[in-house]
Amino acid sequence: MKRLFDVAASILALIVLFPVLGMVSLIVFFDDGAPVVFKQNRVGKHNELFKIYKFRTMRRETRNTSQNELRGENCMTHSGKLLRALSLDELPQLWNILKGEMSFVGPRPLIPEEDGIRRMRVEAGIYAVLPGLTGWAQVNGRANVSDEEKVALDREYIEKRSFRMDVKILVKTFVQVLTRKDVS
Repeated sequence: MKRLFDVAASILALIVLFPVLGMVSLIVFFDDGAPVVFKQNRVGKHNELFKIYKFRTMRRETRNTSQNELRGENCMTHSGKLLRALSLDELPQLWNILKGEMSFVGPRPLIPEEDGIRRMRVEAGIYAVLPGLTGWAQVNGRANVSDEEKVALDREYIEKRSFRMDVKILVKTFVQVLTRKDVS
């Protein structure tokens, strides 16, 4: 049922959001040129790597590393802050969902170099499920919770997951994006 929802909802979202995807593509292109979409290795189900798609919010010459390591560096494009604050940079992940590499709801995928939290996730069995566009940890603090708390929240999601919980997370995500709550 979850996969059927993911396929149907991602197709519908890609169709409905096509004008938004086009506008964001133009904004990114005119802000800092091509490429408009950024591809990066992320850790998915069974601890295997896949390529995640995002609208590019960092300057083209920015090194490929975690956001934590880039703090204090002026790497963000002019439009990048707004795209991230509104989570518009995440829209290309609808393609990852359609391909079956992600789900709408699940633990957010890490970059492979985040060794500490990746080990904690392996121990907690987090990689038994597809990563998500949003997740329980995101609606319970997003960037304001520690790695240990994120793993505990991801584990709680896996233990309690249901269609009803997924809908609750999607609604809470929508509200947080609109109110820009817990955006850093």
